[in-house]
Amino acid sequence: MKLKILLLEDDIELNDTVTSFLTHEGFEVTQSFDAKDAKEKVFESTFELWLFDVKVPFGSGTELLKELRVEGYDTPAIFITSLSGADDVACGFESGGDDYIRKPFVLKELKMRIEAVIKRAYGVVEQHIKIDDLHSFDLLEKVLYAGDERIALRPKEAILLALFLQHKNHILTKEMIFDTLYSYGEEPNEGSLRTFVKVLRQHLSKTRIETIKEVGYRFVC
Repeated sequence: MKLKILLLEDDIELNDTVTSFLTHEGFEVTQSFDAKDAKEKVFESTFELWLFDVKVPFGSGTELLKELRVEGYDTPAIFITSLSGADDVACGFESGGDDYIRKPFVLKELKMRIEAVIKRAYGVVEQHIKIDDLHSFDLLEKVLYAGDERIALRPKEAILLALFLQHKNHILTKEMIFDTLYSYGEEPNEGSLRTFVKVLRQHLSKTRIETIKEVGYRFVC
């Protein structure tokens, strides 16, 4: 499963250049060119990383991140900006940013910063996630354990559990889940999704995954 990145950058040429590079490096990039559109995309889908330019139309990257942090989103974020003052850097971190890269930058440096932030957010801190006193989940290998025993999950069941654990206590809409579970050309299926949820509840607990009527699901932790 490719790591999904939301790129907010109003410079069309730079946006296209960064998108092309990161796509070539194995990431899945969604482009956005203003703060309003970026916020809508956050609500519509799920991302493992946000790349936000600071000075963009209809707001700013820092203000957008502040709003998203207040609303409970903890997705890692890196700011891309031409601002270089110490106060600007401080503002970026105070708004909830995880890193800061100044323009102009080398694309390989951007990739290294992305990998470092992702490693901190998902690889080291939460590679092995404890679900309860018995169950744990290896986020990188997508394996569920009951004690030392591996529990067999089908690929989409494992991906769904990983998605839940990366967004604990947050409501995930069906559209967000479908966007993660199904590749381009695959037809999303609500019946299959209900089956995946049923299987996870059988392994964990019926109360662990809440159904949000006509919206989606929430993993309670």
